[in-house]
Amino acid sequence: MPSTGERRILTLLALASIPFAFVNTLFTQTVSFAADEFNRADTDIGFGAAIVRWGVVLVPPIAVLADRIGRRRVLVAAAWGAPVLASLGAVAPSYEWLVASQTVARPLALVMNVMILVMLTEEMSSETRARSVGLVAIASSIGSGTAVAALPLADLAISGWRWLYLISLAFVPVALVLQRELHETSRFSHVHSNQVTSATPRLSRSRLLAQISAASLTGVFVAAASVYLVNYLRDVRNYDALMVTAFTIVTAIPAGIGIIIGGRIADERGRRVAGAISLVLGTALVVVAFSTSGAAMWVSEVCGGILLGISYPALSVYRGEMFPTTRRGTGAAAVTASGLIGGSLGLIIAGQLLDAGWSYSRVMTLLALAPLTVSVIVVTAFPETAHRELEEISPDVDVA
Repeated sequence: MPSTGERRILTLLALASIPFAFVNTLFTQTVSFAADEFNRADTDIGFGAAIVRWGVVLVPPIAVLADRIGRRRVLVAAAWGAPVLASLGAVAPSYEWLVASQTVARPLALVMNVMILVMLTEEMSSETRARSVGLVAIASSIGSGTAVAALPLADLAISGWRWLYLISLAFVPVALVLQRELHETSRFSHVHSNQVTSATPRLSRSRLLAQISAASLTGVFVAAASVYLVNYLRDVRNYDALMVTAFTIVTAIPAGIGIIIGGRIADERGRRVAGAISLVLGTALVVVAFSTSGAAMWVSEVCGGILLGISYPALSVYRGEMFPTTRRGTGAAAVTASGLIGGSLGLIIAGQLLDAGWSYSRVMTLLALAPLTVSVIVVTAFPETAHRELEEISPDVDVA
């Protein structure tokens, strides 16, 4: 169990994850409705969502700054900026304006996520890192759940989706709490107070390549499955906004069970095998959900979400563990950016294939080949990091 100090930082970072998740989910949930108002096709949805994801190129330079001036300062600044910029979507005069505003807002939310992961990695013990990542992920569901629960507002009028962007401003007080209560991580403070420039470690190319490959390939499937789920439910299953909300909430909540189970397994028995197997099985069940209707669709999505939930803490914790303290923000941000860029590729492919007449089932089956490849990378290229201190996994001096 986390110590008192760990529980404090865990609570603050869990709070920070709520606005991150809301802003990160906002465009995905509303783009289908916004496209209706602006009279845009599936291809436009795919390209718009891809461009928003390409905004992730802003994240690594900011993370480099975090490796120099500290994680806390960057996290607090992003916590102020993300919800304010996201709210500009409410006054978007065009689809391009909406995409542009979220191309800036969402990367700031992702900066928050990277800093949260880095701070968790540096502050939690070797026996609680994975489950702490999982617990924060569950807390973040409050933010994403708020976006989903507010979705029926989009059915009130053709421009009803704009109300969801105004809700972003309700998360501004979180930034004030973080500014007052959050402290810099002890590892960052220690390393930088004793750092000798010539001893700054390099990023391991093999580790970075393995992480980037896994993140980008996972993103190819996950982004398309999440963005086009709303379209699939509306266009193929004839769900209205209320039914889309019900489906999303009912099928997503059980994923929290998977996250809890996955965090415990990853900390007690190891990350690699549990992460790889659950990723494969979860992906397969999500594909089934896009291929069926009625109860089978609901059950498949629930079970797929649970299994993907198991994989999340097991694989996400690697993003912080695989890099030394002085490079941890940079490495984690590069991996995060890769996942979003891979997701943009998946969105473009899915949008074009759907407009070409492919079924959702066929498209998702094709894209599912990407996470299947990830499972092979995890088993063959990822080290086992359970029960190991960060200084053993990724030394803070260059030993090459």
